[in-house]
Amino acid sequence: MKRESFDVGGMTCAACQTHVESAVRRLKGVKDVTVNLLSASMSVEFDESALTRDEICDAVERAGYSAMSRDEGGSDGAASDGAADLVGTSGRGLARRASPTRKLEAQARAMRTQLIVSVVFFVPLIYIGMGPMIGLPMPSSLAGSSHAMTLALCELVLCVPIIYANGAYFKNGFRSLIHGAPTMDALIAIGAAASVGWSIVTMLLMASALGDGDAHMAHTLAMGGLYLESAGAILTFVTIGKYLEARSKSRCGDAIERLCDLAPKTATVVEEDGTESTVAVERIRLGQTLLVRPGESIPVDGIVIEGASSVDESALSGEAIPVEKTSGDTVSAATVNGTGSFTMRATRIGADTTLAGIIRLVENASATKPAIARLADRVAAVFVPAVLIIAAITFACWMLAGGGAGAALTAAVSVVSISCPCALGLATPVAIMVGTGRGAEMGILVKDAAALEALRCVETVVFDKTGTLTCGRPVVSDIIPAVGEDGNPVMSQRALMKLACSLESRSEHPLASAIMARSEEMGIVARPVDNLEAMPGLGIRAREGANEIAAGNERLMARLGIAVAQKRLDALAHEGKTALLFARGGRLAGTIAVTDVLRPTSALAVQALSALGVRTIMLTGDSLATATAVASRAGISEIVADVMPADKERRVRELQQTGHAVAMVGDGINDSPALARADVGIAIGAGADIAKEGADVVLMRSDPLDVARAIELSRGVIRNIRQDLFWALVYNVCGIPLAAGVLYPILGWQLSPMFAAAAMSLSSLSVVANALRLRGLRLGIVEGVEGRAAHPDTSGADLAERHRSEQAAADPGRSISDSRSERDVHA
Repeated sequence: MKRESFDVGGMTCAACQTHVESAVRRLKGVKDVTVNLLSASMSVEFDESALTRDEICDAVERAGYSAMSRDEGGSDGAASDGAADLVGTSGRGLARRASPTRKLEAQARAMRTQLIVSVVFFVPLIYIGMGPMIGLPMPSSLAGSSHAMTLALCELVLCVPIIYANGAYFKNGFRSLIHGAPTMDALIAIGAAASVGWSIVTMLLMASALGDGDAHMAHTLAMGGLYLESAGAILTFVTIGKYLEARSKSRCGDAIERLCDLAPKTATVVEEDGTESTVAVERIRLGQTLLVRPGESIPVDGIVIEGASSVDESALSGEAIPVEKTSGDTVSAATVNGTGSFTMRATRIGADTTLAGIIRLVENASATKPAIARLADRVAAVFVPAVLIIAAITFACWMLAGGGAGAALTAAVSVVSISCPCALGLATPVAIMVGTGRGAEMGILVKDAAALEALRCVETVVFDKTGTLTCGRPVVSDIIPAVGEDGNPVMSQRALMKLACSLESRSEHPLASAIMARSEEMGIVARPVDNLEAMPGLGIRAREGANEIAAGNERLMARLGIAVAQKRLDALAHEGKTALLFARGGRLAGTIAVTDVLRPTSALAVQALSALGVRTIMLTGDSLATATAVASRAGISEIVADVMPADKERRVRELQQTGHAVAMVGDGINDSPALARADVGIAIGAGADIAKEGADVVLMRSDPLDVARAIELSRGVIRNIRQDLFWALVYNVCGIPLAAGVLYPILGWQLSPMFAAAAMSLSSLSVVANALRLRGLRLGIVEGVEGRAAHPDTSGADLAERHRSEQAAADPGRSISDSRSERDVHA
């Protein structure tokens, strides 16, 4: 099976999206297909042995649209609209496909002339078309019954440029009718064509009346039978709406656009002979040495060879504090070098860089659909045919009721003008694109829309300990000199660290690296020692001048005949710390405790998840004592310790079998099976690549609090989608009967086609505007927990209750019982 992306041209509404998807899904060998109206793209998973990309494109073309594989066409494909591409060589370059932002900006520019022409001719058209009815002053050459035909001809002359400028609606609309798959353009074309056709028939009747010398009849026909201003209104208002919609939608892809723009265009290559040359980024080869000067963007991923600097990684991770980089450290493309300069070796180029991976994740998430979108797809599939049937029934009912052909036509045209499948089609993709882009800006990468939707339903979050809740590297936590018989320390903390540094400087043990790191912070330099001897399972010993010095565990001290304070060691073990004992000259010198420290935000993450109503569990292979110590500091009450790596997946499965929606948060290779098993797998960004591959969400900042942010973001995005779908359905359910004239017998009021067209345009625009609110989405629970940490005077219960109240007020499409029973529904 292979998954490939295509650019699709000619789609204008949700019905188009459904028709393209159906045409491809019917092909033998297609496993899955997703069409995105917003980005004019299609993702197809198919069997290469049974189907080719050309056959897929042919199926789309038979449906009345155009398609081109992105691998073949790049930015010059059917729907690229001339947008610029990111560079790429030999398939390894960063595929800068035409982003939705650039596509929609190009569409908006193309529509600007169309809009200007429409408005320029529509203003005088509406004036002379509606002016006589409401008593506006008219030129003498158009006033009165004797000038009725002149008035009609003027309206026709003004309407023709509008029809010509908006000819795409007629071309696409009637073509979709010929293919038996009517779209929104078909509704526009039928409405406008019916108005123009009826007006031409009326003009012929006027000419006949004038030929008979009946000027009064000609004037009567002109006042009640010309609908040219309605045709102009339909086309103009739709164009205004689509132009504003395209402008608004272009802002949905701002996050992707900003990521694309981060990629530098050139780099400085250092040749083997030391010469420097500036080359385009796409010409960089693996293993080449690059020079990065102060203030420059790093061109590709690599490893620092020589030099040091601080690097601003906020564009990729969201972390505002620059990270110090020295020899051996990794750097990523598109991050910004600080004041220092360094040379680096290129290890990942083109599509393999971290930046390219992030862009792919955001694009892929935007191209997928959550389950909630399936309802809109099913409705869109039958929407336009249903509207055409309703319009025909409306016309027939008005005629049978004796309303006259004019009133019947007005009602039928109003029905097709007010109907809007676009609002249904846009509700999901715009919210997903804005929401995932907002997440990327926060360092939260969601791989697909299904994961985003599943996050909302998470009831239990299972945390790995090492590298997830903790930093994953040991650090010195306590420096405790031994106490002599006189009750005073036998040496200072600094002297104890000097002793430890001298012993551990030649050891490769992880705990030794913690001691050396702390020594470096204190400015301590190791002194030379003699006869260093490693004692497996015990420690090390050596000679320092005339004294024997040693470092190790209790068993080593016992062998050396040195008494230790067992109570102190038990207390350190209870706190989850590892004690290293040091001796000099046959006497205990002191104890240095090493621990894997808790991440600064781990406790806040647990508080935020609790406020969100989510249960937290710690799952670790460490001993119960160590796990309990870490869990108590993090505020986690449920612990599963001494778990073998192979058993983590089983533990997650057991939780799921009890009816819980589970998210697993981990960083290591041994977490991968559990990440894949969980309803949502969340990988800490600093973790192993395989963990990221098996995860649905990647936290680039390695911040546990981002787990709560991701869940709150998910709830905000899905709430926004539900709002859009609710109002889109309500709009059509209420608007179509209103346009059909159900209120006419009661109020004597009939909706004009021009007002129907304006309402239709506003409905799509409102959906996009609502989705754009996600760009400023406030994560109230997380922000509240952070604020409470600084000002501990607000209870978590109050925050959670306030959050639920705000959700209920902001989501009219969600019932009260739904919010109470989400867990039951998911289970």
